[in-house]
Amino acid sequence: MQSFHIALSWSTSGAGGSGRVVETLTDYLPRLGVEVKGAVLAPADVAERTDGRLQLLAPSGTGGLKRLVASREMILHALKTAKPDILASHFALLSLPAIDKLKAQPFVVHFHGPWAEEARVQGSGKLAIAAMLQVERAVYRRGDRVITLSKAFADVLVRDYSIKADRIRIIPGSVDLERFILPPSKQTARAALGWPEDRKILVSVRRLVPRMGLGNLIQAISLIRKQHPEVLLYMVGKGPLQKQLQEQIVSLGLEQHVVLLGFVPDELLVNAYQAADMNIVPTLALEGFGLIAAESLAAGTPALVTPVGGLPEVVGDFSSDLVFESTSAEDIAAGLKRFLSGEVPMPSPEACRSYAEKHFAAPLMAERTVAVYNELV
Repeated sequence: MQSFHIALSWSTSGAGGSGRVVETLTDYLPRLGVEVKGAVLAPADVAERTDGRLQLLAPSGTGGLKRLVASREMILHALKTAKPDILASHFALLSLPAIDKLKAQPFVVHFHGPWAEEARVQGSGKLAIAAMLQVERAVYRRGDRVITLSKAFADVLVRDYSIKADRIRIIPGSVDLERFILPPSKQTARAALGWPEDRKILVSVRRLVPRMGLGNLIQAISLIRKQHPEVLLYMVGKGPLQKQLQEQIVSLGLEQHVVLLGFVPDELLVNAYQAADMNIVPTLALEGFGLIAAESLAAGTPALVTPVGGLPEVVGDFSSDLVFESTSAEDIAAGLKRFLSGEVPMPSPEACRSYAEKHFAAPLMAERTVAVYNELV
């Protein structure tokens, strides 16, 4: 079987979790007999890094219209020469230019999130949001199958895009289990980062933007610090809210309890998960899967999450205690106190790792994807 993929990015460059899905499929589908070709907008050296499987759609700085023209030409060329059995879309806008040529082509949409809704949350104008929604609807409704990472996003497809449920397939995301591993000890991981050994350390790896709920998490720490003065929260990530969050930390007198670390390189991110006692995901909206929760489990650290989107699907079957009652600071604080006080036992690193291996292995995601492709071939 041959597949052709059109996407924003490969790996983690520029498109977050969707780029990791593309990377995983590019690596693992060929091991299952599915040849992968495709085009992405980033990184610039994608052809070299994927042994020619993926090509650069257009150089960095190329205008939007030229990108769309290049996308159409790339798809039409693939249909004429490679004649793939499956055309897979990972970003609606890049697939739209060739949609008129896809009537007889098995077409799979990999739905990574509601583009228009994400733009609305980020403050885009009404006309732009309406245009995005129309693009999405046109592409998603053309899909013979629509693959999404969670039931939460499957529900979004039905409710907001009128996609029939029998065309939707849920395939959870995957974790690089060779990278996210158990540490020799938590002390070793903390030593690598220069983190203290005598504190109860929480970590939150999030972009510093409003929908991530980081202000509520900081407020939750203020609610528990007197009862649990040993708590220390490291917030990993950068974004436009950095100044506002720092001001909140100072105004609440939490300088000894909350530290904004800013950007942490990927090679140290594993250490951050390993060194923490808990990983906190306080998202307010639009969390289709929650890759960071799965990564944390793979590294042996439980992830406590808000009941938003696909987050409960990642950890809920492992332990329902890992899901906060709501996104409020009060409920986050209550959930943290249950673990910090010992009222609820902390899942062991080995149990976290075992659960991740069973549910979020990359070969498993690839196998499920091939099964969906086979429905159409």
